[in-house]
Amino acid sequence: MTEAAQQGAYQGRFAGTEVALEPNHHSRTQQRSQGLPQSAGGRFVGKVEKGGNIGVMQDRDSKGDYAALARDIKSRGREIGFAAVGIARAEVGAAGKRLREWLAAGCHGTMDYMARHADLRCDPAALVPGTVTVISAALDYLPDAADPLATLADPERAYVSRYALGRDYHKTVRQRLQRLATAIGDIVGPYGYRVFSDSAPVMEVEFADRSGVGRRGKHTLLLSRQGSWRFLGDILTDLPLPPDPPVADHCGRCTACLDACPTAAITAPYRVDARRCISYLTIELQGSIPEPLRPLIGNRIYGCDDCQLCCPWNRFARLGDPDFAPRSGLDTASLVELFAWTASDFARRLEGSPIRRIGYPRWLRNLAVALGNGPATLEARTALTSRRHHPDPLVREHVAWALAQMANKSTEP
Repeated sequence: MTEAAQQGAYQGRFAGTEVALEPNHHSRTQQRSQGLPQSAGGRFVGKVEKGGNIGVMQDRDSKGDYAALARDIKSRGREIGFAAVGIARAEVGAAGKRLREWLAAGCHGTMDYMARHADLRCDPAALVPGTVTVISAALDYLPDAADPLATLADPERAYVSRYALGRDYHKTVRQRLQRLATAIGDIVGPYGYRVFSDSAPVMEVEFADRSGVGRRGKHTLLLSRQGSWRFLGDILTDLPLPPDPPVADHCGRCTACLDACPTAAITAPYRVDARRCISYLTIELQGSIPEPLRPLIGNRIYGCDDCQLCCPWNRFARLGDPDFAPRSGLDTASLVELFAWTASDFARRLEGSPIRRIGYPRWLRNLAVALGNGPATLEARTALTSRRHHPDPLVREHVAWALAQMANKSTEP
């Protein structure tokens, strides 16, 4: 959603939320308000490790000094491992109006935090007082994993969104951003900043778009000439750095992502209705998945990548950081195998994974739907029957639905 909710998330990597309102994770994505900083005496207060004095750099009047600093920041960013680093003014422009229209239409579903922190999302200086610049960074994440199209084509296998196969991206991106912020401090001395990795109401895709890191694609994720398999993060700072120009649009007349979306969640170019997005349904939604949408989910048990898999630009994508390599065999596992996990298995095998955040009952909910969409094999029926009396009503409901689907298939000629 993830910017996702996807990205993100999804970046979350739920793409639906960020996308629609800021035409990201990823989707990816998830943007939650966590420990927002407060202002005190003209200083950044929060995760500020190199001072926090607002205006420290103001003594450097030379535009050339700031231009040189901007070049140094991008160079250091590449050394740290970011695929791209760009600089934008801390202004969201028309994206704020689009966000409020998207929220008014109810496209955020049950993600109340999107509406609750809309004002902060539209004003970085309200989120972190003193902010005048946003440094946007992108990190490649495409894992060296089993063929995603082959997995989607096999209804007995489980499909997990590529961003969630390995380590939780929040930790990796945040650590890299902190290294970059520290490197800047080594150059300029104490300054005001705070780093964010899909952890607060920040329009990550909007700033990546404005800073030339890429352009918002019609699927609402950030798209570059190296594709869209990238996590985004930001440094909000008081340094008046020169902004980078945006790059040219990459989508043209292509509508591949709109055509490929299994649930028609991309309702128009640059607009996603999260309520229909599989990333939202399998990650953000805490309750029952609407029955009309269950068959469309197929074997996708956590997130969805269809709008990225079909994108022509992703032919040029590069493999991502080793941190995001598949763990626990998630790229090759069968639905029955994962459905057999106990609660302790879930906690142990998904330690350090973004999947763990949905909890065990929703994990079983998603798997039950996928099993119900698959072939009525004895193995699948046995697995579902073993959970018919699960203590959680959410699990029982979706298991009952899946068994009914199996029964219907068994009676078909």
